[in-house]
Amino acid sequence: MVVITLTSDFGTRDAYAAELKAAVLALAREVQLVDVTHEIPPHDVAAGALTLEAAAPWFPPGSVHLAVVDPGVGTARRGLVLASGGQLFVGPDNGLFTPFLAGGGWEAFELVAAADGRHAVSATFHGRDVFAPAAARLARGAAPRDLGPPLGDPVRLPWPEARAVGGALAGVVLHVDRFGNLITSIRAGALAALGAEAAVRVGGRTLRVVSTYGDLRPHAAGALVGSEGRLEIAVREGSAAAQLRARRGTPVVVSRSTSRRAGSTTAPGRPGPGRATRSTVRASRRNR
Repeated sequence: MVVITLTSDFGTRDAYAAELKAAVLALAREVQLVDVTHEIPPHDVAAGALTLEAAAPWFPPGSVHLAVVDPGVGTARRGLVLASGGQLFVGPDNGLFTPFLAGGGWEAFELVAAADGRHAVSATFHGRDVFAPAAARLARGAAPRDLGPPLGDPVRLPWPEARAVGGALAGVVLHVDRFGNLITSIRAGALAALGAEAAVRVGGRTLRVVSTYGDLRPHAAGALVGSEGRLEIAVREGSAAAQLRARRGTPVVVSRSTSRRAGSTTAPGRPGPGRATRSTVRASRRNR
C-alpha cells in the first residue's frame, strides 16, 4: 500500500483538508493517507519546506508527498512533480521542495496532466483539483514523466546554512516549534568541528551545549543537537523563543570557548562582516 502524506496551510477549521483527501481517495482508495500537518502558517512556503525536510526522509521509499502551501494559486506559477531520494513530491513550483533539490539525483517535471476530469478546475483550489489527482495517479503507478515534460529549473528558496566567520559559525533561527524551541541553520556536523566546549550566542545570551533537555535545570536555556540533526536552542519546560526574544532570522553564533576559568561570563557581540568576536564563558559541565 502506497503512503501519501499531506502537508498544507489549510488548518482544520474548514473543509479544505478533507476535500484534499477526498480528491485522492476518489481516484486511489488503496492508499494510506498520513497527515504531516495542516498547520503551516498561512502562505509560509519556507515553513512548509522545513516541515517536509524534517518529515519526508522518515517515510518508506515510494511514498508520495502531496504538499500545498500555495499563495500563487491560479497564477502562472507552475505545478511540479519531483522525484528525489526514492520518493515523489507533488505541489506548486514555488520553492516548497527546495530541501530535496540539493546536489544531483533528482528529476523534476512540470505538472500539466493531472485533473481528474470529473470537475472543473477551481482557480483558487489547485490542491484539490490538480495536485491531489496527480498524487493519486502516482500512487496507482504512473511515472512522473507521464504527468508532464521535464523541468530543469524548479524554483528554489534561499536556503540559509551556517557559514564560517573568523573561526566561528554564524547561522540563524530557521523555525520556532510548538515548544518554543529554536531550530537553527547550523547542522550537527559543522558544530562537531568546534568541540565539546563550544559556546552558543543567541538573543544576547551565551549558552552551554548539552546532550538533552534533561541536562538543563528547569526553566534554564541551553543548546543541543535536536532530532533533525540541527543545533537547537531550548528552555527546559519553557519557551526559548519567549525567554530569548528570538524568532526566525535571529542570528546564532557558535564559537570555541577561549577560557574555562570559573566565573568568566564575557559574551561575544554580534559578528561583523568577515569576522566573529570570541567570548569567554563559564566552563560548561554536563549533568550525566
